[in-house]
Order: sequence, then structure tokens, then C-alpha cells
Amino acid sequence: MSMSEEAKRQLGEFVKLQVYDDKYIDRKEEKKILEEAMKRNISIDDALAVMRSIASAHDYVVERDVETRCKEMLEQFAGDGKVDKKEFEDAVGMYKKGSRGRVPESEIRRRLKSVMIDQGWKAKEGGLFSSKWFSEIS
Repeated sequence: MSMSEEAKRQLGEFVKLQVYDDKYIDRKEEKKILEEAMKRNISIDDALAVMRSIASAHDYVVERDVETRCKEMLEQFAGDGKVDKKEFEDAVGMYKKGSRGRVPESEIRRRLKSVMIDQGWKAKEGGLFSSKWFSEIS
């Protein structure tokens, strides 16, 4: 089922309204957009396509996309099943830049730690001159 141009336009305007103040689509706003699409009988896939198209055209940030890029980055680093402190910090920096500082660094660290735990990746920490950097993230 194809979405009409008018439905795309209306959903696009709803997306713009959600990000009017900060140009950032967090998970709550994304869910609101998808719920609005469902009310209008627009599929989730079509709604996501419209949201990403609007975000791209207006330089909005989609939080889920930032998280996905950082997860992919950590996945590359964890080729041996472990991520070291510098690699983790690189992912934190990428997340911070990608989210335009909208997410506090402490929250970024918690989210990325959670990703690592969920994926079963270990942190390279400890040793003679290292700290327990990963364990200290709360």
C-alpha cells in the first residue's frame, strides 16, 4: 500500500512539530511519530522513511540512528570480543558529536556500557597500569 503525497506531507509536518525546539528526535518523539502514523493508517516502515527523509533534509538528529552507528563502531572494535578504553572513548565521542551534546556524557557511557553487556563484549581493563574504567561506569 503506497502512501499518498498528502499523507507524506502531513506526517512530515508532524515530524517537524515534534523537533521544532531542538532538532533532535529522541526515542519518545520517535514513538509519538509512529503512533501518529498508525492513527493515519500509515505503515511503520513508511513512517520511518518519512521521518528519516525529513531529518536528513532539515539536518535533524535521530537518536536511534546515532546509537546504531556507535553500536556498529563498538562491534568493529570488539573483533576479539573486547573493547579497550580508547576505543570506548572514541565511541563516546562519536555519540556525543552525533547527538550534538543533547545526551549527557554520563548517560552516553551508561548506554554504551549496556550495549557492550547485551552483546557479550568485554572491556579491556585492569592490569598493572590500567584502571577499572568500565566497572566504574554506573
